Amino acid sequence: MRLSLKNGPPDDEAPYPFSVPQIRTLPLIDVNVPVTFFVGENGAGKSTLLEGIASAAELPAMGGSRDLALDPTLAHARQLGSALRLAWTRRSRQGFFLRAEDFFGRLKSLARDDARSLRESSEAAAGIRADIVQTRSVDANHPDERAVGTFLRRYDSRSHGESFMDIFTQRIRPGGLYLLDEPEAPLSPRRQIAFLDVLTQASKAGAQFIIATHSPILLACPSARIYSFDETPIAKVAYEELEHVVVTRDFLNDPSRFIDR
Repeated sequence: MRLSLKNGPPDDEAPYPFSVPQIRTLPLIDVNVPVTFFVGENGAGKSTLLEGIASAAELPAMGGSRDLALDPTLAHARQLGSALRLAWTRRSRQGFFLRAEDFFGRLKSLARDDARSLRESSEAAAGIRADIVQTRSVDANHPDERAVGTFLRRYDSRSHGESFMDIFTQRIRPGGLYLLDEPEAPLSPRRQIAFLDVLTQASKAGAQFIIATHSPILLACPSARIYSFDETPIAKVAYEELEHVVVTRDFLNDPSRFIDR
């Protein structure tokens, strides 16, 4: 897949997200590789572009409660998505978009499904026909919502890192396109290494990933293409040249020097 702005650079007075320099000067970007990383400082536009691609590709959100077409917090993503041209080598209809903050929403969605399933089974056993069950508004007083906490403990009793790895690996399919925004957030360094192995094996099986990250561990994924958002316009950069890698290595070699400074 290649992506670019349909009508070229917007003018300097264009509103957000086109006011972000890396978006306004977006070059033709080739992501026709199994793993592509977006890396750069906070606020550089990594997540913004990832959200725009998710909207343009019409990918569902893994969070469960997030609909890219309706979520008001993603209005800017839809604006950017409509301005992006995606040139597909092979169009994928599988996959999802994941923001780190949506992970708990995914757990809650699973718990809500369990609560609804138990309620419907109980109603059926009591002889209550589904078509005459009193309609209830889906709010905090809905019986499914009141039961969510009980079922949520099933999914949240383990660490977020363990739950994330389980849910993520269960949903990866060959040929799917997966857009991930800071997936390292719930993961320890050891689990980031395990997640790196998941990426490597899944990409060999035909899955494709575009990932915004700050993790030097994930960025070490073999044969990945890395785009730096610390450049204007965005540019490809080698792993060894990444500031994230250089700063992390220097810090670990002599942490006291950084702390003293």
